[in-house]
Amino acid sequence: MSAISQSTALPAEKLPAPLVFTLAAGAGLSVASIYYSQPMLDIISKQFNVGIGSVGMVPMLTQAGYALGILLLAPLGDRHDRRTIILIKGLMLVAALLLCGFSGGINALLIASFVTGLTATVAQDIVPASAALAPERSRGKTVGTVMTGLLVGILLSRVVSGVVAEYLGWRTMYMVAAVAVLMISLALWRVLPRFKPGTFVSYPRLLLSLAHLWQHHQTLRRAAIAQGLLSVAFSAFWSTLALMLSERFHFDSAIAGAFGLAGAAGALAAPLAGSVADRIGPARVTQYGATLVMVSFALMFLLPLLPVPAQIGLIIISTIGFDLGVQATLVAHQTLVYSLAPEARSRLNALMFTVVFIGMATGAALGSLALAHFGWTGVVALSTLAAALALMIRLASRHLKN
Repeated sequence: MSAISQSTALPAEKLPAPLVFTLAAGAGLSVASIYYSQPMLDIISKQFNVGIGSVGMVPMLTQAGYALGILLLAPLGDRHDRRTIILIKGLMLVAALLLCGFSGGINALLIASFVTGLTATVAQDIVPASAALAPERSRGKTVGTVMTGLLVGILLSRVVSGVVAEYLGWRTMYMVAAVAVLMISLALWRVLPRFKPGTFVSYPRLLLSLAHLWQHHQTLRRAAIAQGLLSVAFSAFWSTLALMLSERFHFDSAIAGAFGLAGAAGALAAPLAGSVADRIGPARVTQYGATLVMVSFALMFLLPLLPVPAQIGLIIISTIGFDLGVQATLVAHQTLVYSLAPEARSRLNALMFTVVFIGMATGAALGSLALAHFGWTGVVALSTLAAALALMIRLASRHLKN
């Protein structure tokens, strides 16, 4: 395949549907790797005979590895052919998942989880690749579609891992995940064209340029911090949900994982969010999305007032609402950020998602502490507050285009 320009990529009204589907599947299967553990935490804690605090480090270290990987590895997409990077990191992720599956104790699993997060950042090479390949007039919709794959991967990962862990064991889940990542990595290598690097500066200078981009683009800072706060809320909820459902309702990991179906319903709106952002402007979409997240979490303060069936129903409704809000806001923020400097999309993406996954790691850690010390109400309060702060940031820019 001949080299192509990142900006002109494939000349067409829109990308071929099979290519978009493969990109979406690659993003979803890659990023799902960092979420498989969440519904399995109760099972893992019992097998290794450790408490909530120790087993809660599994998702926290995975998210921390992901944030570090985005910061240190994702910028390479501007310096090298993304097609090659996607293959190499995909194979490394396969190895990390196998290490998780063969872990003999909690410490080994923690190390393997960190490496999984580090290498699962291949998803953050796939998303800017889709933005580079898409025509400008349909870029929001294309990114939204690929993000649907990524977000459905995040949410359905919990459904799949909950069922597999309950009936086949948590180790089996990691083995299945390794096979899936291997297959999609080879498929992406086959269908993707080569990419021309956007820059030829050295790796140290590439990393140094991150500071310049962060200082120069106020839009980037606003988008990253707001989405990072929403990620705190998102991660606090999902990192503690299985433990709460086990303690309060005595649900097993399969049922806990099935709550991901509610979140997946919201994820399906990501392409719509991209289309709306193309039409009315992404800044407005971020305000609507952050509002929906805040309201959805705040509704769960009503749980103690309701009978058990109504409590479960409200959790499902809130899950659909906040996932829709988080995902719509994320797609809109990406549309804003990718328009800033096309030659630096990987670095812009790296900066935004580094903050996002610092938020994810922070949410996982704070969520576990809130659950341990204040119960589920503490988790709800944490998530509502984080979403409210994100909304304040977006409303502060309501008179601006970004």
